[in-house]
Amino acid sequence: MAAEAGAKAAPADLIATVRAGRRFVVASHQRPDGDAIGSAMAMALALRTMGKEATVVTDAVPPVFLQPFPGVDGMQITTSVTVRYDAALIMECGDLSRTGVAGLDRSPVVNIDHHPGNLSYGAINWIDEAAAACGEMVCTLIDALGVPLTPDIATHLYLAVLTDTGSFHFSHLTPWTYEVARRAVEAGADPQWIAQTHYDSNSLARVRIFGAVLNDMVIQNEGKVALLAITRKAMSDLGGTSDDLEGLINFPLTVKEIEAVAFFKEAGDHDWRVSLRSKGAVNVGAIARHFGGGGHKNAAGCSTTGDLTAVQKRFGELMVKAVNVS
Repeated sequence: MAAEAGAKAAPADLIATVRAGRRFVVASHQRPDGDAIGSAMAMALALRTMGKEATVVTDAVPPVFLQPFPGVDGMQITTSVTVRYDAALIMECGDLSRTGVAGLDRSPVVNIDHHPGNLSYGAINWIDEAAAACGEMVCTLIDALGVPLTPDIATHLYLAVLTDTGSFHFSHLTPWTYEVARRAVEAGADPQWIAQTHYDSNSLARVRIFGAVLNDMVIQNEGKVALLAITRKAMSDLGGTSDDLEGLINFPLTVKEIEAVAFFKEAGDHDWRVSLRSKGAVNVGAIARHFGGGGHKNAAGCSTTGDLTAVQKRFGELMVKAVNVS
């Protein structure tokens, strides 16, 4: 089926490269989310359906809530690739170094992404900023290759679209987003199982972390901006891991008045990973790019350094400005 409204066609040189190749390596960014795992695994499964070899690599064990998905247990955990493949297909990764896997550029690199600010580091670069998820682009490519959607491929496509749209909440949805979801369900994806497996596999530590972080939430700009934070010590004291933080940032957005959220996660001394989320016209992507990060208007991220109080003040001012100009 040809790509429908809202989907850009896959580049001819990309299609030719996949058809001509026999052995591929597939990767995405570190600390993978549902779109990273979903798009990489859907691509690999499609390649295998075509009779090709596809090795999916990641630098660390995927989060617990993504491990039950088809084929994830077969991903190769490594920080270095020494084999040359016919192509390295890199999914939704703005910079090759963000894969955390060295040596991918031993092979011709194909860069498939939907985030603004991508460095176009590939021999082939397919960047579609209008796509709501990289999984949408993979579905378009799979169609162009004439590969049928198996239940396992469909499951990963649905996972990708569901998670990178904030469960169909974000503003960059198109008819193609819903068409990919519809076709995935039609091909055998189980929306209830996917949502429950991804969102409803909480540990007790995760619940405690949610409570502690939300209890210390800072509200600014007459309730329109929320700032969250967690230190390494708090994480350790509560018995959690970084996996337990998944989805926490979205919770304040369920409050009617809150339009933008920043979540500061301590990675090292005075070193913070910052996740940003917003509603409607509030552009947090621009804030992330100001700090060398990237993402979309309503979902973005970056890193920063400094004392937490000073960092929150700096980001809080920018968030308030973004809300007030939207």
